[in-house]
Amino acid sequence: MISKEELLRIMPYAKLRVDTFLSPLNTVLEEYGIVTPLRMAAFLAQLAHESGEFRYVEELASGQAYEGRKDLGNLEVGDGEKFKGRGLIQITGRDNYRKCSLALFNDERLLETPDLLRAPVYAVECAGWFWDIHHLNGLADKKDFRGITRVINGGYNGYADRVKYYERALLVLGDTLET
Repeated sequence: MISKEELLRIMPYAKLRVDTFLSPLNTVLEEYGIVTPLRMAAFLAQLAHESGEFRYVEELASGQAYEGRKDLGNLEVGDGEKFKGRGLIQITGRDNYRKCSLALFNDERLLETPDLLRAPVYAVECAGWFWDIHHLNGLADKKDFRGITRVINGGYNGYADRVKYYERALLVLGDTLET
């Protein structure tokens, strides 16, 4: 579990939203075994960067860049915008929405109502789901933050910012990067 005070030391600009996200966040940390300082630091750092410290649960861009992306399952006209990044890790693409929906709801409701991932509880839950299906606890245990970033981002966009949050989270949670 993480306290409100610890979370605000990691994400100081989350003040207005921390109470909304704290309980679902602690539930997800427990549910997906993100319970060691290394795992929590890596997870929280990625969430902080991807969501702008809980400011954004939906990608600011229109999603047009994802239109026709077969690798995301965006095969129908309008899929790019409909299935743009949402949630605290920015789940993107028809295929990911389908998989996430099956995991969270045991049905495909996110294909009809993708905005559900904007709700705080689902924004956090889909981040935990994504983390889990990509086995990111294992990378966190190995201190492979670069590998985690590659899985989440598909590259290294914003890497320095992510590392800043990671190092801050490690200090707050009582671990170090030294081996």
